Amino acid sequence: MRRLAMVILWPSFLVAALAEGLFFSLFDPADLPLDSMAMHMSPLGAYTLGFFLFWLFCALAAMLSHYLAYVPAERQPPF
Repeated sequence: MRRLAMVILWPSFLVAALAEGLFFSLFDPADLPLDSMAMHMSPLGAYTLGFFLFWLFCALAAMLSHYLAYVPAERQPPF
């Protein structure tokens, strides 16, 4: 189970770091409308939130890919 978690989380961590670098090189967190929400967020908070959201989405995509790659092919439809 630990190995599976590392196979999923480590590549998604690297891709999230690249995605955050690309996203925040195009958009400045000070220019994003984060103040209109109920919480007021500093630029550092926006970087942190953005990284964890990118990491979450990349991990979900990696888990789905791993699941679809290792699901046994069934001959009968499930319904």
